[in-house]
This record gives sequence, C-alpha cells and structure tokens, in this order.
Amino acid sequence: MGRIGTLNEGSLHAELKRLEALPGDRFEVPLGTYVIDIVRGDQLIEIQTGPAAPMGRKFDALLGSYEIRVVHPVAMTSYLHSPDKPPRRSPVRRSAYEVFAWLVGVPTLLDHPNFSLDVLLIAEDRIREHDPSLRRRRGGWRVVDRRLREVLDRNEYRDPADLLTLVPASLPTEFTTADLATTANIPRRLAQQMAYCLRATGGLTELGRSKAGIHYSLRD
Repeated sequence: MGRIGTLNEGSLHAELKRLEALPGDRFEVPLGTYVIDIVRGDQLIEIQTGPAAPMGRKFDALLGSYEIRVVHPVAMTSYLHSPDKPPRRSPVRRSAYEVFAWLVGVPTLLDHPNFSLDVLLIAEDRIREHDPSLRRRRGGWRVVDRRLREVLDRNEYRDPADLLTLVPASLPTEFTTADLATTANIPRRLAQQMAYCLRATGGLTELGRSKAGIHYSLRD
C-alpha cells in the first residue's frame, strides 16, 4: 500500500497526489466502503478536482472519527491543447474566490473541527478532443484530461473565520451581492455563492431585502 495507485484517475489528480505525498504515506487505502487517496497516520487526505457535493456522504461517514484534509485545485490560468493546433491560453480567468463555488454544496464543512481545506491556485494544461455532438456547446471540443503546469499559491482554510480574509476591505458596511461582485471583481453568481457560504457559517447577517436584492452586513 506504500506505492501511489491510479485507479484510472486523471493526470491532474495523480500529479497533485504526488505533490502532496510524504515518505510513509499510504495510497488508495480502503476504509469501509470508501477509498482514501492518502492516509498519513490518523489524517485522511483527499485530492478533490471536482465539486464537493458528491463527497458529502463520505465526509459525513468519516469526519466523526478521522481528521480530513481536502486539497482542491483552482485553475487561475488554463492552456488549451487541441489536435493539430498550437496551445493557446484560455480567456477564462479564475481567482481565489472560487473556493466558494466548491464549498456551496457543503457550506458548513469548515465548522467541523476535523475538516480543513487547502486550495491550490494553479496553472494547468487542458487536453481537448473534437466531439461533433458538442458543436453547439463548447465549440465542439471536449476536455479529456487536465495536467498540472505550475502551482502558483496555496490558501489554507481551517475554520470559517479564514473565509472572511477574502472579504474586500472596501466593501460597504451594508451591501448586496451586486456590491460584493463589483468590489471583489467577480461574477455575480460567484458573489451569491460567497454570500451563501458566509451566511451559513455565521460570517454574514441578513438585514432585509429591497429591489436590489438581499442586504447583508459582516458580523462582529
């Protein structure tokens, strides 16, 4: 069990697992009905490249008995690789605020003392192949693999208060998600996910509603 297994995993997942590995770690360890990416003593480490919501049952089953650390990558920059074409940089830009897009399915996870989250801000390569069935969506290209190009930074979240470090200092005392989106320079949907998570973890107070939407303030 000392060698890193693959279980048909994608390249990005495998590369992040190698990046996080330390001597003595065990890999792909069966635990009840689940398989754990990395076991380090009493700590379970999960590399999670997809959304959090499908992991909810796994967290519910294991958090009472184990310390779980999730490593989740956010692609700040992506390079698109298509057959017979030179790689090009994707126009899509992401930010550290994407942590809320991941947490929105399980917004109170950070309330649990056994849970922690490491968000890796990365540059990645996206390997694509042409798929005629997707011609009307995504321009006819399907992403078949993701590969790590570079780790740019790491943000650690150990409790809900850590999420408040992402709230812009220039945000008005009373604000809507439109204000949050403008101040943080993020899409409105991501601002709504941010407000949802912060309210669920006690960081925001809902003050009321107007035509502009729900009004919030930060809790002391």
